[in-house]
Formats: sequence, C-alpha cells, structure tokens
Amino acid sequence: MSAHLAKVANVEHSHSAPGEILRSLGVQVTAQRVAVLDAVSAHPHATADQILESVRASIGAISRQSVYDTLGTLEQVGLVRRIQPTGSPARFENRVGDNHHHIICRNCGALSDVDCAVGEMPCLTASDSHGYTIDEAEVAYWGLCPTCQ
Repeated sequence: MSAHLAKVANVEHSHSAPGEILRSLGVQVTAQRVAVLDAVSAHPHATADQILESVRASIGAISRQSVYDTLGTLEQVGLVRRIQPTGSPARFENRVGDNHHHIICRNCGALSDVDCAVGEMPCLTASDSHGYTIDEAEVAYWGLCPTCQ
C-alpha cells in the first residue's frame, strides 16, 4: 500500500461526515464532492453514469464532466478506488486500503467484494517479484452469480 493510501486507511471515516473527511485530506468541500462521495458510499461498484444519476437525484443539476472530475479527485486522495473489469465500464467504490478483490458475473456483470484470499497485504504474494516492491494485488474472480446460474 502506498504511504498516501496507508494514511487514508488510518483516518477514521466511518463516523465522520463527508465534509470533515474531505477537509481532513485537504480537499475543498463542495456540494458536488459531498454528493459524489455519498453516492459512491450508497452504491458500491457503481459506474460513473450511475453515480451521475444518483447525484442528480440528490442535488439536481451536475454535469457528467463534474462527476468524472470529482471521482478523479476522490481517487487521487485515496477515498475512492476505481476498478475496471475486462469488458466493463469503470466502477467506483469507497472500500480502500485493504487490498480486497472482486468476483464478477460473466452474464449480468454483478460485482461483489471478496476479502483477501491468503495472508497479509499484499495477499497472493508473487512467486517472483522480479525486483518490484509489491504493494497491491489485483485479483478478479469470474463466474456466474446465483441469479444467472
């Protein structure tokens, strides 16, 4: 885990208001940023378009570009993680700092979190690091969800 993400992971977010979380990371608090952060929290693994719909329902007018810019800012400060399964649009979640993985349905695209398979971070230690300092393992499990089986 990068030093920055380690810092973010150590900040207690579960009991803090979104505005306080943003301020604690040096991010200017705006209604749009709070609404995007709330939408990501309410809809884990949502696409940017789904987040846009949620934010518009919450605060009214916001541009698609503002949502993308805000997601980029939240990702930069470590509050949001961007995942992009093969053949799928990017999705966003606020579960950061624990190096968990995902399971994806090949049929409907449903996506769920899967805790680290083995050991401490980074889990699934590479058999040969080739000299790299590994700080994250990205694993995607694919199959059919219970609904599609």
